[in-house]
Amino acid sequence: MNPLDLEAAACGGATHFNRRTILKAGLAGLGWLTPVAHCLARQAEQDRSGKPAQSVILLWLQGGPSQLETFDPHPGKNIAGDTKAINTALKGVQFAEGMEQTAEQLSSFTLVRNMVSREGDHERATYNMKTGFRPDPTLVYPSIGAVLCHNLSKEGVEIPRHISISPGQWPGRGGYLGDQYDAFKTNDPSSPIPDVTARVPEERFQRRLKDVDFVERAFAKGRLKDLEKRKTLQSTTIGRAVKMMSSDQLKAFDVSQESESVREAFGDSPFGRGCLAAARLVEVGVRCVEVNLNGWDSHINNHATQGARVATLDPAFAALIRILKERELFERTIVVCAGEFGRTPSINPGAGRDHWPHGFSIALAGGRFRQGYVHGGTSPEGEKIEHPEENQIEPGKGIAVANIHATILHALGIDFEQELITPVGRPMSISKGHVVHELLA
Repeated sequence: MNPLDLEAAACGGATHFNRRTILKAGLAGLGWLTPVAHCLARQAEQDRSGKPAQSVILLWLQGGPSQLETFDPHPGKNIAGDTKAINTALKGVQFAEGMEQTAEQLSSFTLVRNMVSREGDHERATYNMKTGFRPDPTLVYPSIGAVLCHNLSKEGVEIPRHISISPGQWPGRGGYLGDQYDAFKTNDPSSPIPDVTARVPEERFQRRLKDVDFVERAFAKGRLKDLEKRKTLQSTTIGRAVKMMSSDQLKAFDVSQESESVREAFGDSPFGRGCLAAARLVEVGVRCVEVNLNGWDSHINNHATQGARVATLDPAFAALIRILKERELFERTIVVCAGEFGRTPSINPGAGRDHWPHGFSIALAGGRFRQGYVHGGTSPEGEKIEHPEENQIEPGKGIAVANIHATILHALGIDFEQELITPVGRPMSISKGHVVHELLA
């Protein structure tokens, strides 16, 4: 038996090897033990750490949050400017002033302080962080939310499984997986959900559905088979939309059903309400929720700009971790708090910081990620962190974006090395990165 075939059998969930299988493998020499041992070790790791997470909440900080004014201050150093630091739940680890509530929760999440990227433009870097790939003019890659929806079960979920709350310019896309995996966009949860209420009486609405069905069948009759497929797809889409309109799961968007004390804990802001809605949405089975906090681009007046955003982020992020734990959702949900890059260690003539992909921070909580762990750090002198070649894991170098994607997908139980076929027949791996095992429990 080919060792690769044996590895596939082992990794595919086989619980034993029969005598014939072992004899065939034995003829290939003892080298067959390596893939088997690898898969058994991976299975043992999964057994120890429980079931994989099933959902992701992405707290997206559009514009580029400053690592120095959030998770990685260097108080007293020139690069800090006027930034002051506070202690956290971990001895010897400090956050920037204003992050007090999040600092208390550091014992519950992993902080990566040595992220690096090769993209310094907002749109390109956002694409890179949300897909794990750099922009390619020949192909649009799916965001991590689309990958989740494509790979994980949709049973029991009657509302969109990929959602973007208060979306920015570039919400998650389905890419080559198809537009059906694009994020469903909605605004502040204090407002009604758009386009889910019929604008005519029920009787007239039902007549319209019958009319649409009649027109579709008439159009497809006698035409090519691909038009019949189009009809089926459109009918399925309409059916899902109608089912969503009457679903009780829509109540997950309605944060007014929570007590006043719970709502206050998240802060009186669209972002805070979005984080609360995200917890409610994953509870009913939604796979990925992006909650966007825009306005981090601080080329001028950096400290005031960053401070205002931090005041919104801090209570919402901390409250999200607490409520996921209280409702027993923490182990089945991965929370990612990130922006597209960081800000320069130097302060420019406009009292701002510019784009800096050479060493920034992201936070990872829930699922299989370690709790109370800080990985890497930036230089107090503001030196660039070196990017690893070909997204490898190399000591002394930064963590590449693709490797974070691979690690998250691994924690979700998704085989990120599997190849999917694009609409033009091109095989593509879900991720080109490597798992950073130090980040996992």
